[in-house]
Amino acid sequence: MKVLTVFNHAGGAGKTSLSRELGYEMSVQGVRVLLIDLDPQANLTTWLGISDVQREETVHGVAVEGQDLPKPRRAHGMDVMPSHVSLALVEGLMMGRVGAHMRLRRALSAVKDQYDLVVIDSPPSLGQLSILGAMAADQMVVPVPTRQKGLDALPGLSEAFLEYQAVKPDLTVAIYVPTLYDSRRLHDREVLAELQANLSPVAQPVPQREAVWLDSTTAGQPVGVYAPNSPVHKDVQQLVSDVAKAAGLPFKGVNA
Repeated sequence: MKVLTVFNHAGGAGKTSLSRELGYEMSVQGVRVLLIDLDPQANLTTWLGISDVQREETVHGVAVEGQDLPKPRRAHGMDVMPSHVSLALVEGLMMGRVGAHMRLRRALSAVKDQYDLVVIDSPPSLGQLSILGAMAADQMVVPVPTRQKGLDALPGLSEAFLEYQAVKPDLTVAIYVPTLYDSRRLHDREVLAELQANLSPVAQPVPQREAVWLDSTTAGQPVGVYAPNSPVHKDVQQLVSDVAKAAGLPFKGVNA
């Protein structure tokens, strides 16, 4: 079982979209996928069409009491551990609890025979839930928008990784994913070039085609369900191909 945590402490980088599409495209190819929503905003949960979530269905009990994973929801061929606004309380409840940050990893080890891939959507912060997701990961997937805020976030990312690796030395970044890319904009091209010069490995940039992304989230469906074979779906397949290759996951390719 491979555990990937999608992480960037800055908001608007594309973490949730990447998590949803990675999970769905891998599941279509027969990979047994568990998605975990660690963000109290619960965007991944709602973007999969899941509603009426109770606190007991989230990782609340795992993080605070060391409980086993609750029974997941099922959506679009994947198991999903949904989120709820009450997860915001976990930040305070985890502080001062010895070993709390390793509880999700221990809970996942109990289900390692049930899944091939776990994708964790981390909240846009450097708080306790983000640490919980990082400590559960084998590798991190880091979306970086091709905007100035993407470059501004890099020092904070580097500092966070150094702190995480101090606790979990084998934690690495599988791949950096440039997002919101518009090749017509000189600034985007310059930022992409800087990312490619200073980070490795770097995926092909994900073009900014907002309409289908936004409409698919409103519909609660992955792009491959909402607009199969569309230009955005082809972007998604290229993205997943890059991430899968970097993480050592089976993927039949863009034209599969």
